[in-house]
Amino acid sequence: MAKANANATTTSSCSSSNQSNMGLLLVFFPQDNKFHSTNSKSPTLKPTFSNNNNNNLILPKAQFTLSICALLFFITLLLFTLSTFEPSISNITPHPITKSKTRILLSPYPNTPLATHHALQRMGTLYRRGTRPMHDLTICHVEDEINEHDFRLFVRLIHRSGLTAKSDVVFLFSSRSISDSFARVIRQENNVFSSLVSFHEEFVKSESNFNLSLFYSNKKFEMAETVWGKRIRRNFSEVPGIEGGGGLLLSVGSVLSFDATELDPENSLGGFLERVPMSLRRWACYPMLLGRVRRNFKHVMLVDVKNMLILKDPFGSVRNRSPESVFLFTNKNSGKTRSKTQKRVNSGVVIGGARGVRRLCNAVVVEIVRAAMQCSKEKNSVSDSVILSELAGNEFMRKGSNNVNIIGSTESIPEASFLVGRNSGTATSLLHHSIIERGDDNNEISYVIKKQICSSIDSSVYRDC
Repeated sequence: MAKANANATTTSSCSSSNQSNMGLLLVFFPQDNKFHSTNSKSPTLKPTFSNNNNNNLILPKAQFTLSICALLFFITLLLFTLSTFEPSISNITPHPITKSKTRILLSPYPNTPLATHHALQRMGTLYRRGTRPMHDLTICHVEDEINEHDFRLFVRLIHRSGLTAKSDVVFLFSSRSISDSFARVIRQENNVFSSLVSFHEEFVKSESNFNLSLFYSNKKFEMAETVWGKRIRRNFSEVPGIEGGGGLLLSVGSVLSFDATELDPENSLGGFLERVPMSLRRWACYPMLLGRVRRNFKHVMLVDVKNMLILKDPFGSVRNRSPESVFLFTNKNSGKTRSKTQKRVNSGVVIGGARGVRRLCNAVVVEIVRAAMQCSKEKNSVSDSVILSELAGNEFMRKGSNNVNIIGSTESIPEASFLVGRNSGTATSLLHHSIIERGDDNNEISYVIKKQICSSIDSSVYRDC
């Protein structure tokens, strides 16, 4: 009797379970309703139906779970795509700021610390996009040993010299960590330059050697885009004064940087030298960079940030020369007798036509490898100054595919110690030179230049004055 009651209880429980599950089956699988109604009359089929019912429940649950997972996956993928998508900037109309009779064309890329702005083909960092394409390119290689103070002085003088009015400026670092450490200085000096321009727009500039008129252009801006950064379609027709030629526009070049690991990822000279300093590795980076922009620039200057300072635009001497012409400078210290060593080429500055500089860089790389194979790896006695001196007197450079017109400049690069301090007492003689060499006593020239800037009306712009 107990057993019969137990069976009845079990049957009742199964029937109750089946009836509760029939609702779900009617919603998701109405075609199974007939099958269930027919077979529910046979008590011998009830256990089999219970197993099938459980299997039918697992299937829609699995399908529902997979659908939810797929939906979450696509939503995540969509959000990731939108977050990493860098929209192209199109149809931007530059808004000029009118002050007196001057119109300043603002840059589409503000001086904000955004490292996502690549300079060229997903490489480099663009700190400031120029207002128009430039014909001149200045590449400044930065040694690892330079400190922040000396680097800041170089960048500040670059802006004050008027060089960026007609030239784009590229800083070449040895690694990503070095470029990141100096990126803040570049952005700060870019912002200081913008403040300096605004300041000179509002006040009389009688006590400053900063010449804002160098950055003015009354010519039509070129419709072509700069080579750096994302392509931007500007609507120049809506800018007042451009079509009629009225008004003045601010002409400012781009400021950007590259790492040697981007332009020379394999460290091409590493297999020939035990240690490759930046003074040598830069020659392996130049062909890669200049080859990518070979149709965008007419003149190129290579300059050493650690040992050189630019006070004025030095491109004036090469703009009327052939594209194959290259100027090389020598060191001649006054007060000393000339010797063979003193006639050595100063590798801190190389300037000339883009074609000639590019071919010279290719030749220097080959000569560095040849000299490294002849010398012992432990000595590392390869010098780019010696190599440039040998190439300057090599007739092969003027023949064949090289065809570089190397011109020994009659002007030597003076050392700062002979222009300031105990010899002259003031810094007035600095204004007569485009480029000077820092020399051994770098603190003296830094002090004199800073004093000269801070004693002028520009002192209110610089925080360190």
